[in-house]
Amino acid sequence: MFSKVTCILQHAMEALTPSLALREDFVYHWKAITQYYIETSDAKAPVTNTNIPSHLEQMMDILVQEENELESGETGPCMEYLLHHKILEMLYTLGKDDCPPGMKQQVLVFYTKLLGRIQQPLLPHTNVHKPVQKLIGLCGEVLATPTENEEVQFLCIVCAKLKEDPYLINFFLGNQLKSLASKGTSNVISEDALKGQDSLSADSGQSYQPEALSGVNGVQHTDSMDEPSHWLDDLCTSLGDLDITSLLEASIVCSKQDYNLVNSLLNLARSPDGRIAVKACEGLMLLVSLPEPPVAKCFTQSICLSELLTDRLTSLYKALPRSVDPLDIETMEAINWGLDSYSHKEDALAFPGKRDLISFLSWFDYCDQLIKEAQKTTAVFLAKAVHERFFTGVLEPQLMQTSEMDILTSTALLHRIVRQVTSADLLQEIVVFILGDQREPETLAEIGRHPLRQRLIEHCDHISDEISITTLRMFEHLLQKPNENILYNLVLKNLEERNYTEYKPSCSEDRDVAENGLLTGAVHLEGDWLFTDISPDNTLSNQEWLRSSARASLDHSQNDGKPEVHKIVNSFLCLVPDEAKSSYRVEGCGYDTYLRDAYRQFQDSCAICLRWEWPGSPKALEKCNLEGAFFEGHFLKVLLDRMGRLLDQPYNVNLQVTSVLSRLSLFPHPHIHEYLLDPYVNLASGCRSLFSVIIRVVGDLMVRIQCVENFVPKLLLVRKRLLGLEPKGPVIDHITLLEGVIVLEEFCKELATIAFVKYHTSFTQ
Repeated sequence: MFSKVTCILQHAMEALTPSLALREDFVYHWKAITQYYIETSDAKAPVTNTNIPSHLEQMMDILVQEENELESGETGPCMEYLLHHKILEMLYTLGKDDCPPGMKQQVLVFYTKLLGRIQQPLLPHTNVHKPVQKLIGLCGEVLATPTENEEVQFLCIVCAKLKEDPYLINFFLGNQLKSLASKGTSNVISEDALKGQDSLSADSGQSYQPEALSGVNGVQHTDSMDEPSHWLDDLCTSLGDLDITSLLEASIVCSKQDYNLVNSLLNLARSPDGRIAVKACEGLMLLVSLPEPPVAKCFTQSICLSELLTDRLTSLYKALPRSVDPLDIETMEAINWGLDSYSHKEDALAFPGKRDLISFLSWFDYCDQLIKEAQKTTAVFLAKAVHERFFTGVLEPQLMQTSEMDILTSTALLHRIVRQVTSADLLQEIVVFILGDQREPETLAEIGRHPLRQRLIEHCDHISDEISITTLRMFEHLLQKPNENILYNLVLKNLEERNYTEYKPSCSEDRDVAENGLLTGAVHLEGDWLFTDISPDNTLSNQEWLRSSARASLDHSQNDGKPEVHKIVNSFLCLVPDEAKSSYRVEGCGYDTYLRDAYRQFQDSCAICLRWEWPGSPKALEKCNLEGAFFEGHFLKVLLDRMGRLLDQPYNVNLQVTSVLSRLSLFPHPHIHEYLLDPYVNLASGCRSLFSVIIRVVGDLMVRIQCVENFVPKLLLVRKRLLGLEPKGPVIDHITLLEGVIVLEEFCKELATIAFVKYHTSFTQ
């Protein structure tokens, strides 16, 4: 029995021996550091000329080794020694004095390695988070210092730890210690910091002692290294008697008293060194994503972060040359913040101002991603700040200019911003900025209630084709964004009551017209040459959705025995007279490409609208207010006006106008479908729809083609040139008319395809 007890004790001693040996080494290296301050007489020698960096590195290696040898969650004697003797507090004091020169850098490196390499949670310890908080206050005080890199690395490792355990942020809120500790208190702290440590006696006449050691003159060499100092414990006791909640509130409300971590990162984010600034921005992004309510309160009651975002956006925007080509802005490759690597040599080979444009778009991308990652309250606050300080304060005056160059550049940048934004909160502010927040139906007399909205829509019909195209493209991309207010503001609020329709019970005569198509020559879908690709034997036979769409259209019939989709499709296809059609004469102008694109785009539109809870059928006419005067809204008015001038407008303008109308037609809202894609809607007196506008264009076309000699050969030649099948040659007369006819034919085919795809999807889901 006695031998068993002896064996157990022996094994226990063997297990403790390595830890005890590590502790002795750890204490030795710490004593060597403190001994330096007692014995040194050269206060200006850099720290790299001493053994301090080596001793700190050895201490770190010992701590890591100790943790690796212990079971998970245990605290070894070396770590206990570091915590018990407030070594981090004393290192902070030495780093603050930067004695010897370069000591601050060594302290920052030690703190960073300690938090990064030690796996057990350290920040909850009072003797860790308090000195860490103080050291944070030393970071970013002066820009372009030799310690900037170490400062930002330290701050980012703190942010990473807070991201792992968000509740720890409460340790770093406010500067409550600063308001409590007067200069006298801090002096007492500094003087007593190293009291009780052994090996600190020296001749006061020959030794240099920083503030931390100024109170140990004449202290004899003692072996009191294991005795803790208690000045911080006394301070904690005094803090315990205070109302911590009120302290937090006071620190948040006071200007410039955000928690030090934010202030330091904000300062470093302004560093002239781009790498430092990017690293600081990463730290800020980690902080704003913390879910703790006090964090959101800190950010929303301080303007420091919002000022950083908006002021830099403003300065970068103002640095852009006025003469930047809108095409260069549009075709610029995707920009991601932090990957802004670009040389002046490349800039010389590219367009002027590319460097400035990349910087602006890169910073906007950071603002967008920061708001996207931020906690909801913070995100809304920052997005509103960008709206007020940049969009309204800087960009709007440029958009309202009368100078065509200023309008073009600012609209192209707005278009790029719309394309690039991904944050829901920032997108909402962009929508309010561009369109306003009015939800009442428009009237012709009140289209100017939101001046910027009115001006931008008017620019869609500007005398400058370039401005018109750029603005139309901006609206087209805006329509693709996942925000319900966009489509409601531009279109839906004016179609809500369906007062573009005239309530008229159906009769047998109407049914006959519907059966035979609106125009003579309408045929069954399966018999029309334009729809031969829908046959199961065509090149798309491997597409399951196309086969099922053909079956669905044949199976789902009305009482008259004819599929509804055939009537709609034929109505659009028969609008353009045969003598004005040219696509069937050119190979590769078939229907399959339209079907593929329409199906994909319709699925994208459905994905955007999935959570908007749109009705599946139009609002019952009995519940609609059909007495009110109908106004399609400023946006649709401009689009339909331009559509009515299709035969007199440049080719590129026509392409953009029809592209926006196609985009609108793809949305799965019954009122949009009825107004833009239903040829049989009973229009009220004085009202127009997309179909009725196209009919007027066709009527004009029928008159004008009689005046063009060799109309068909010229039309075919123009189509081949547009497709690149024929080289450019002599200018053809009536070129605008001929190009307009080609766009009209293709647009009717596209609308027919969209109607077919929407029908197919509704019966296969």
